[in-house]
Amino acid sequence: MKFGIFYEISVPRPWGRDTEKVVYDRCLEQVKLADELGFDSVWAVEHHFLEEYSHCPAPELFLTACAMVTKKMRVGHGIVVCVPEFNHPIKIAERTAVLDILSGGRLEVGTGRSATWTELGGFRANPDETKKTWDEFVHCLPKMWTQERYSYQGRSWSMPQRTIVPKPFQKPHPPMWVAVTSPGTEIDAAERGMGSLGLTFGGFAEQEEKVKRYRKIIRSCEPVGEFINEAVSTVNFLYCHEDDAVGVKTGLRLTGTFNYLAAQLLAAREAYPTKSYPSLGLLPSLRRDVAGPGDASGAPEGIAIGNPERLVREMKKWESVGVDRVNFLLNALETVPQDQVLNSLRLFAKEVMPHFEKKPGQPEAAAAAAGAR
Repeated sequence: MKFGIFYEISVPRPWGRDTEKVVYDRCLEQVKLADELGFDSVWAVEHHFLEEYSHCPAPELFLTACAMVTKKMRVGHGIVVCVPEFNHPIKIAERTAVLDILSGGRLEVGTGRSATWTELGGFRANPDETKKTWDEFVHCLPKMWTQERYSYQGRSWSMPQRTIVPKPFQKPHPPMWVAVTSPGTEIDAAERGMGSLGLTFGGFAEQEEKVKRYRKIIRSCEPVGEFINEAVSTVNFLYCHEDDAVGVKTGLRLTGTFNYLAAQLLAAREAYPTKSYPSLGLLPSLRRDVAGPGDASGAPEGIAIGNPERLVREMKKWESVGVDRVNFLLNALETVPQDQVLNSLRLFAKEVMPHFEKKPGQPEAAAAAAGAR
């Protein structure tokens, strides 16, 4: 199992002239260290208008900066919004190709459709259309990356025949993912041969069932791209400390802060009831799981907070349900001081990651083989 880091880039009030720059600089410092420590990937969201919760409306710029300060880490869109009012598909194809070139072929392309009314309403997007436009985009992107000349006439957009340049550095193209939040999205990912980029905080039983459904369906999928990406990722929090009580206490402060921020978001289904958005995704499970169930220490099930021994146990459980990668949120509203965040990364890399290294002669997992570049 591999480990990555995941960014919302939350910025606490009051906002001064340097506030956002300080937060971005700290994120890049974390990314640089994570690369040196052997973390596999860094992912960034695309969010708009979400005060304090996420000041990351241009992930392609942040990820480019990440690529410039790292040597090995994959850089991933988690996700790029595939809704025409947010992003034109030609621009997505062009920007991702450039980022793949600049990173030396390290790009992962996560796709999705946004989940808050604040964002959808701000761009005047129709919630009933976003699932359809997302499907249209993910079928078109691989063709724009690989075909010398391309034309399209579709539901939400069209273009005459043109040569879209540049082309991605990775051949045939970067791995593609789907943000799995709403119930059943793992099926959408599997049917299209795309990686499952889990962005919920559900317990082991719930995630295991999703992984089983995903693995079963993807065996007979019709991939939208030139190859199948069968990898499964999930998102988590990380705070690792030698003293378990200190690790859990600080970690709960981190998860509680994120939970408070997330609770302020206005879900699309709450403002605009529609079958297209049965849930906001991570929030219902987060509200439930951050508060419990857990053990006597108060650490919720599956959350990576506490000492290295606890984290090894929890990560082994994720590995056992079929998860290939865990991506960690490291902070929320700068709740955890930067030096503590960096020390947590160092301790996790030293004491936890070695338990998940591939042994010499050990065969590659099926998911890794299917998603091989």
